[in-house]
Amino acid sequence: MAISRNLLEKYAELIVRTGANVQKDQVVQLTIAVELHEFAAMVMEACYRAGAKKVNINWTYDQQDRLNYLYADRETLATVLPWEEAKMKQMVEDLPCRIYIASEDPDAMQGVDPQKLSSVMQSRASVMKPYSNAIDGKHQWVIAAYPSEKWARKCFPDAEDAVDRLWEAILKTVRVDEENDPVAAWKEHTSFIEKKAAWLNSQAFTSLKYHSANGTDFTVDLIPGASWEGAGAINAKNGVFYIPNMPTEEIFTSPVAGKCEGTLVAVKPLSWNSQLIEDFAITFEHGRAVSCRAGKGQELLEEMIHMDEGAAMLGEVALVPKESPVNQCGFLFYETLFDENACCHCALGMGFKEVLPGGDDMTVEEAQTKGINDSIIHVDFMVGADDLSIDGVRADGSTEPIFRNGTWA
Repeated sequence: MAISRNLLEKYAELIVRTGANVQKDQVVQLTIAVELHEFAAMVMEACYRAGAKKVNINWTYDQQDRLNYLYADRETLATVLPWEEAKMKQMVEDLPCRIYIASEDPDAMQGVDPQKLSSVMQSRASVMKPYSNAIDGKHQWVIAAYPSEKWARKCFPDAEDAVDRLWEAILKTVRVDEENDPVAAWKEHTSFIEKKAAWLNSQAFTSLKYHSANGTDFTVDLIPGASWEGAGAINAKNGVFYIPNMPTEEIFTSPVAGKCEGTLVAVKPLSWNSQLIEDFAITFEHGRAVSCRAGKGQELLEEMIHMDEGAAMLGEVALVPKESPVNQCGFLFYETLFDENACCHCALGMGFKEVLPGGDDMTVEEAQTKGINDSIIHVDFMVGADDLSIDGVRADGSTEPIFRNGTWA
């Protein structure tokens, strides 16, 4: 299919108005690949039509990152320069709407030393994370996607029309087409997710039990009073509703850090730092990942779990039925934005303090005392097998089926 300018403009408007929900006189920070400069102009113009005060662009380039990691030494890459830190300080002051357009080559970092990748990330995060914490919950943001040639070839290696096929899938999952009003479609979709989240919140489950014939046998404790959320979020600074992920199909919460037992078996490969981890499982004891196995990417998986103290604990559990439009596309996207919305998933690393009553006003340390995990990573991995069962357990020991055979019970 040839993507018309009308469709691209619809998509740009959806990202800006429904996703980030840019407000009058807000600063916008757009992060996008240099190859997508024409679409960047569309998004930029849509921001100004929405009333943006200023739009700044952070350009990305896969090959630059790859060559830096192949040839520059670890110390050079790990050093946060004064101008980089100054940009983060300015972001804390501006609290910009952030729009990120994913288009990376899933194999961009193939052959790069996993230890070097994780070591550099750890060093830089020690400087940058306090600034990220300072804006958490106080600004709007959205991640959407635009297919690159290399990404499309990864998804459809034998197809001459790979880019068109990836475009078709992306537009389907974000509910954009020539005839329909995508804004109205998203209102209906978010309403459905909010109703499901409200039901989960009414049940007051204290833990979840997972089981699948593939080896998943797992129990995780939930934080008393923490809410299940989905679809949209509220900017605590100005009360504006926005949708952080396009597409989104999940209903999620943060469990008690350090309170889970058993094994989770992944049902899809994980693309992390532009490298693949495949056929893997993680076993937890006393709330921490104590062992893992992978058919491919074992060293990378181990590096991920040991990134910091919180990387071995869960920060999220999310429910996604197998009827999800992403799953119905029938292929692996090699991009977490999509693959996490194909089926149920969990995440190692950082949790979400906004699920706590008054969480947006808490410090990271205060949220930790309530059970929210903290880490420099947040990595989703998919556990939603077609036969997955999930039961909710209440304080009195009674149980309620939540999922059966990979979908709502």
